[in-house]
Order: sequence, then structure tokens, then C-alpha cells
Amino acid sequence: MRILLANDDGFGAPGLKRLESIARTISSDIWVVAPDSDKSGASHSLSLDVPLRYRQLGDQMFSVAGTPTDCVLLALLELIPPPKPDLILAGVNAGTNLGDDVTYSGTVAAAIEGSLHRIPAIALSQHIVKPAPGIWQPVEQYGAMVIKRLLSAGWPLHVVINVNFPSISQNGVRGITFCRQGKGKPGSKITRRLDPKGREYCWIDSVRSCEELSEDSDRFAIENGFISLTPLRLNLTDEQILADLSQEVDSVI
Repeated sequence: MRILLANDDGFGAPGLKRLESIARTISSDIWVVAPDSDKSGASHSLSLDVPLRYRQLGDQMFSVAGTPTDCVLLALLELIPPPKPDLILAGVNAGTNLGDDVTYSGTVAAAIEGSLHRIPAIALSQHIVKPAPGIWQPVEQYGAMVIKRLLSAGWPLHVVINVNFPSISQNGVRGITFCRQGKGKPGSKITRRLDPKGREYCWIDSVRSCEELSEDSDRFAIENGFISLTPLRLNLTDEQILADLSQEVDSVI
């Protein structure tokens, strides 16, 4: 099995190193193509107005001056010779990708890009409350098992599996659960500051609060010590609303 690894935290991120270790328990044919710097929040963006520059940093290992989506696209169309990868793993993200935040996630976007190329793809994220020894322990202990179970079960190619691991601050991992994507409050906090020359600038606060915590949501699972698995479909069409609005419009015209 050929596996492509990507992320949004950058080539040197600790989560990517852990994902490589996990992937090597599944296959020896591992390719790593990741951004050369942190691209958190890049979502599914492409670099269309600048050249894509890359460096080979080892056998089947590349860093790219681009977004996570750039990395997957470049890997599939240019860097990796045939055959194409059998699986794409994105992560392990330092922090969760839950609820509406998946729309901002470069980690999830890397998996989505793989799925668009008809390759099974999984995004993996580790909940980190605060830096501490062993913060990666949940994904290190259970990551390979989760991936192998998913591969055994299979899933449609138009679906990406979004996996989040609970933090070590909870009393052990309580189990694995499939759950839906939750909701989050719109917008983020903006912090206004002055630089040393007195010019104003702003930071977007990455901390977002939860609007709901229903028991079948991904955030509820994580906050209660479960590994959350959420199938995300790529087609965003709301079929029910499509049908309802079509009837209304058709009746007028």
C-alpha cells in the first residue's frame, strides 16, 4: 500500500512525525509532502499567482512553499510516480478540527483534495489543552488501530473521514464513536494592537467557542473522552432545500 502524508502545521511539525510513525506500521511505501511553514487555517486554498517551489528533504520526502492543497496536488500530479497512492493521511493536527472549524482547516482540506482525486483520505487531529509531556499519547496509542479499522470497513470516495483524538487531561480514552459535525459560534475574536512605530494591526484569535454541545456531535465526543469519527461529504448541496425551493420557483415561473 502506498500512503501519502500531508498536513497544515508544516513539514517540521511534531504531529507529522507521529503520523509518519503510525503510517509505517501500515506500509513501508510512505511519501511525505508538506508545507515548508505553518499553514493552519489555509482551508482549501490554492497558490495560483506564485510558482510552487519545493525541496526534496529525503527519500520520498518533500517540503513545498505552498498550502496543504498545493502539497497534495503537487504530490499527485508531479512528485509521486505511478502508481498513485492508495491512501492519503492528513495531520496529525496540533489541536482539534471540530464543528464549523473544519471549513477553515488545511488538514481537512488536504484530505478533501485527495478524495477529489478518488483516493481514500483521512484527516487526523489531536486535542491539546496545554503543552505537557505525553500530549500526543492518544493518537500514538490508537491512531494505527483507527486507520486499520476504517480501511477494513471502507467508505465512499466522495467522503472524507475526520478523526479527532481526546486530550490526555481526560481519564483515558473511553472509546471510539461515529458522530456528526457540530456547530460553532460565527466569527473569531479580533485583537487590536500597536507595533513599535505606533501603527495599528490585528490578530485573529484562533480560539472559538461552541454554540451547541448535543450528544451526537463531534465536540461532545471529544470533551467526554471519545475518539470522534465524522464522515464529511464533499458535495455541499442541501437536497431537501433544493427540492423545496425548486417547487416554489417552478410554481412562479
